[in-house]
Amino acid sequence: MEFNESVHSLKCPKCGHGMEEVTHEGITIDRCTNCRGLWFDADEAQQLRSLPDSAMVDSGSAKEGWKWDSRVDINCPRCNKPMELTSDAKQKHIWYEVCPEHGIFMDAGEFSDFKDENLLDWFRGVIKGSRETVCP
Repeated sequence: MEFNESVHSLKCPKCGHGMEEVTHEGITIDRCTNCRGLWFDADEAQQLRSLPDSAMVDSGSAKEGWKWDSRVDINCPRCNKPMELTSDAKQKHIWYEVCPEHGIFMDAGEFSDFKDENLLDWFRGVIKGSRETVCP
């Protein structure tokens, strides 16, 4: 759904569509109505990570989310400043964007993967490569 200030909480930093609020056990995040990417204010991702069944907020396809990984001109939906491109320290294959002042953006499928660490994460990181090398 196209972004409309009277309907949507934020504009998606990746595809520009409207974001809807989604709540799980009292924690509200924003999810894009088009690409299904997720915006987490402050430490909401860490809070949700520890809650049972919180992966359900990540309703998008990881395959679709990967299509947005190479997009590097991302601005914070709160302050419109350029976001930092980074990857998770333990799960190098999870690439996301950070605004040091406001929060992080994860593409569809990334939060579900971020939530559950396992041995395959190391292999996924090797296959995908470092964000600094693949998408500088």
